Amino acid sequence: QVQPVESGGGLVQAGASLRLSCAASGRSFSNYAMGWFRQAPGKEREFVSAINLWSGSRSYYADSVKGRFTISRDNSKNTVYLQMNSLKPEDTAVYYCAAGLAVSSGNYYSTGSYNYWGQGTQVTVSS
Repeated sequence: QVQPVESGGGLVQAGASLRLSCAASGRSFSNYAMGWFRQAPGKEREFVSAINLWSGSRSYYADSVKGRFTISRDNSKNTVYLQMNSLKPEDTAVYYCAAGLAVSSGNYYSTGSYNYWGQGTQVTVSS
C-alpha cells in the first residue's frame, strides 16, 4: 500500500511553468504505475499523464497537455513529477496523483485503474 501526497501547486501567469511532485509513502513504490489527473470546478476528473511501473520507460499524455507536460519518476525517492510548461488558463484545476498496482496497457487513462489517491494540489493559471 502507498499513500500519495502532492505538492508544488500554486498561482502562476499564463506561459509560466510549475513542477508538481508526488511523494508516495509505503513500500514497493516501483511496483506501481503512477498517474496524474485533474479536476476543474464543475467538471469531471480527467486524465493528464501516467508513467508505467519500475523503470518508467513508457509515459502517456492527454492530447491537451502533450508537448507541454512531462512526467517522470524517481524510485529512489518514491516520487513522481509532473513538469508543466507553457501553462494555460484552461490548465487551472486541482491536480491529483494516483498509484495503480496492476494497470494494464490501454487503461492508464481510467480513474478506475488506480488504487490510491492523494488529496490534490491546486494549480491556478491566470491570463
